[in-house]
Amino acid sequence: MKPLVSILIPAYNAEEFIADSIRSAITQTWESKEVIVVDDGSSDGTAEIARRFASTDVSVVSKQNEGAAATRNRAFQLSQGDYIQWLDADDILAPDKIERQLAALREGDGERILLSSSWGRFAYRTEHARFVPTSLWQNLAPVEWLLRKLGEHHFMQTATWLTSRELAEAAGPWDTRLHVDDDGEYFCRVLLASSGIRFVPEARVYYRQGPSSRVSYIGASDNKKDAMLLSMKLHVQYLQSLERSERVRKACMSYMQHHYIVFYPERPDLMTELQALAANLEGCLDEPELNWKYAWIKPVARFETAKWAQITLHELKASLLRRWDKAMYLKSRSRCDYYPDCHIRGH
Repeated sequence: MKPLVSILIPAYNAEEFIADSIRSAITQTWESKEVIVVDDGSSDGTAEIARRFASTDVSVVSKQNEGAAATRNRAFQLSQGDYIQWLDADDILAPDKIERQLAALREGDGERILLSSSWGRFAYRTEHARFVPTSLWQNLAPVEWLLRKLGEHHFMQTATWLTSRELAEAAGPWDTRLHVDDDGEYFCRVLLASSGIRFVPEARVYYRQGPSSRVSYIGASDNKKDAMLLSMKLHVQYLQSLERSERVRKACMSYMQHHYIVFYPERPDLMTELQALAANLEGCLDEPELNWKYAWIKPVARFETAKWAQITLHELKASLLRRWDKAMYLKSRSRCDYYPDCHIRGH
């Protein structure tokens, strides 16, 4: 009997994209599957659109707003699958994503093998998604994967992973304290419980680059900065639990230095905590470096002004590119209104 795969979709105010995400789950070529959508108290039409897909294999549940991590935990509690596929409500799975990953399992593999896949960024047109390989796109032992993630500043998108139920249960629930980077911390624990990562390049995920309102965006939010520091401390702890060496020390220092700009200079309390962590690693964090395009502002004004310009202008450019891509998307699909009678092209 083929294993059952649970495709779990947490959703909050995702009415523009939820139909495309659910459809990509329903049309998976792996037939033994269930789709569970948990609406986290959305104030828009997310729940209504999701319920249009409700069937024997598609469940839609609504609850009060509690955040992404709590919503994911609820979805997992409702699931019955032997394997777990997480899917954010604005992202898309290639039709054969799950089938290709399960086909990569070998005779004798245990339940602790963690499957990953390639992923590409897009805004509206999946046919224009950019798949850019990193050093994480290969079979790796947990310690090697974490070393590269922290030391080289890479990440794997949430939907790339396909996790056995045994592995998910061993990792434990999503951490509801984390209002940002909850996926990064969660999959660190999945990695720690795994016997290794098997990368399946032919399996694909389409990662939508959304506006600054998405969960992963930190901006000026103090709550998210607090959560980010907690996640960083846990990342360092997890890697050190696997190995204590000079290469681990260097990777952790590089990781902290890379993210230091998130807190500098607005949160001196968190800067002090991060410096203390660096001192425990026999290191010290330097003033963050700005992109050369904005570094010239610092001598004229202040670091805060240059940092604001770097973040704001980057967001403005990204917003303009999204608007252009949306216009081209709508032009090519004039009859598409994001509801169930619309068909996704390009993957």
